[in-house]
Amino acid sequence: MNTDPIADYLTRVRNAIKANHRIVEIPASNLKKEITKVLFDKGYIANYKFEDTAPQGIIKVALKYNPVTKISAIRNLSRISRPGLRRYAGVENMPRVLNGLGIAILSTSKGVMTDKEAKVNNIGGEVLCYVY
Repeated sequence: MNTDPIADYLTRVRNAIKANHRIVEIPASNLKKEITKVLFDKGYIANYKFEDTAPQGIIKVALKYNPVTKISAIRNLSRISRPGLRRYAGVENMPRVLNGLGIAILSTSKGVMTDKEAKVNNIGGEVLCYVY
């Protein structure tokens, strides 16, 4: 049993990047699917596919690398809010990742979105992770 599925998701992606894998398979959940969609929309991953073959389902994520230098588009993934210590941010104290170059993924009442989208929509939420 996994107590923190989001940390497991981020660790699987981080390990696949360190091993220079092109595709990583992750057990699916609705929150993980939404995080994957945000990563794709912001250009951190090349593609993704949801498969419902297993009872839980699988997310296949195609990682994005620079064709010349072979460096991943994702430099760092860090979990912020965890089961033992939840971190929330309002509109007035929204985190800035790498001075605006990275993104913070938030879980809000309007769904999973980045810090910039949450600021535009004038809502706060739980800060799930930082990506840059």
